[in-house]
Amino acid sequence: MNYLRFLITGGAGFLGSYLVERLISEGYKVTVIDNLSSGCIDNIKTWLGCSTFRFIKSDLKSLDRWVEVFKNVDIVFHYAANPEVRVSVMDPKIHFKENLQATFNVLEACRNFKVRYLVFASTSTVYGDADKIPTPEDYHPLNPISIYGAVKLACEILIQTYSRLYGLKALILRYANIIGPKMKRGVIIDFINKLQVNPKKLEILGDGRQRKSYLYVEDAIDATLKALNYILDFEKTMEIFNVGSEDWITVEEIADIVTDAMNLRNVEYLYRSVTSDGRGWPGDVKLMLLDISKLKKTTGWTPRLNSREAVKFTVNNLIKENFGK
Repeated sequence: MNYLRFLITGGAGFLGSYLVERLISEGYKVTVIDNLSSGCIDNIKTWLGCSTFRFIKSDLKSLDRWVEVFKNVDIVFHYAANPEVRVSVMDPKIHFKENLQATFNVLEACRNFKVRYLVFASTSTVYGDADKIPTPEDYHPLNPISIYGAVKLACEILIQTYSRLYGLKALILRYANIIGPKMKRGVIIDFINKLQVNPKKLEILGDGRQRKSYLYVEDAIDATLKALNYILDFEKTMEIFNVGSEDWITVEEIADIVTDAMNLRNVEYLYRSVTSDGRGWPGDVKLMLLDISKLKKTTGWTPRLNSREAVKFTVNNLIKENFGK
């Protein structure tokens, strides 16, 4: 990449902070905008004071001094979002503001300051309960079943429209479940926390047969940069790629991995389904596996870890680093 100036919204978050680390380690200048509502300053503390790094604590929902930063940027990674699917069901307004309003403001900043490229962190939830699994990028109809998925899809449409109207070149990445050592939420964290409180019993949201794809965060970063290099090298105006693993794993299998890593035996699983078909919460996609053949063929990328390997590696690191075991 010949571009030296990157801006990452949500760069103090889980995935964003790994992206910051990779870009700075490769010699690029990086600015992060984050309101720290979901992210954590500890995720980027290594770079504070570094000459090639700048952190701005600001809220994308309101137009503020952060807008001016866009005039000195070549590529924007828009990763700021509220990632909680369950929150979107309980309080849809949060996701409208944190995800859709923030995305509109970012797009306006890109338009006004003539930013050339935008990379957007979208999600597998835009597909909803897909009939075709693995699910390819051209699957239709896109039918999200959560407010989170619906808002992310609305963001995608906005981005594509800005691309057509204003010439903004865009890369949309539909991520599977991205996991790794710095994660602060999700089923793995939920299980570890519960078992710390009660090592005899584990509440599992849903019937445990939910089956989804998990991708290790370093693989996700590799895929992201491979996809970006592709649109830069071939001067693509708009591309959408699925980013995930080539297999999937059940929630119950994840519970088994966690209990085994914590050296627990004979743990009683208590299943709590909120729907007749065994989902953990309204809007929970029960089966998710992305077709990543387009990304593999186009960029040559392939994940190093499968879902089970990614879960095991993540669980072992989380227990070792955060729970002293």
